[in-house]
Amino acid sequence: MFVDNTWLDIALRGVLLSAAAIFWIVLLIRINGLRSLSKMTNFDFVMTVALGSLVAGAAQTSDWKGFAQAMVAMAGLFLVQYTAARLRKSVDAAESVMQNEPVFLMRDGKFLDDALDKTRVAKSDLIAKLREANALDLSRVRAVVLETTGDVSVLHGEGLDETLIENVKRL
Repeated sequence: MFVDNTWLDIALRGVLLSAAAIFWIVLLIRINGLRSLSKMTNFDFVMTVALGSLVAGAAQTSDWKGFAQAMVAMAGLFLVQYTAARLRKSVDAAESVMQNEPVFLMRDGKFLDDALDKTRVAKSDLIAKLREANALDLSRVRAVVLETTGDVSVLHGEGLDETLIENVKRL
């Protein structure tokens, strides 16, 4: 692809094609905006994983056609994500189809066993998240929420503004 020496060609392809793919992604992010690699929805997570896979594929390709296809696929992913984000913002039905709802795992210091069962979150994992959030007293834990991204948010302290939990589902 670059030179006749097989080992040198392999090294050059690996370095140059992966660098070009990364540069291409940075350019696409600059065009599409910082939201491109956020982790706000499960759709965003899939986008990030797919991009990583395409970069790996681009770096391993043995011809220009395969490299170009990976680059076009990356641009296509950004276009799909942009379109999906616009749709989610403007059409309520699209929002409900594309995104899960956040779910309470704990409320007012009490573990919600039904929610833990339905979301398949182990109590020991939840306790580890409480420790990570520096929750020192379960009675001061106002809410623990399994977010749409799979992250766990721990809200603890004296009080809780209801705005922070208005769209959270109780199972």
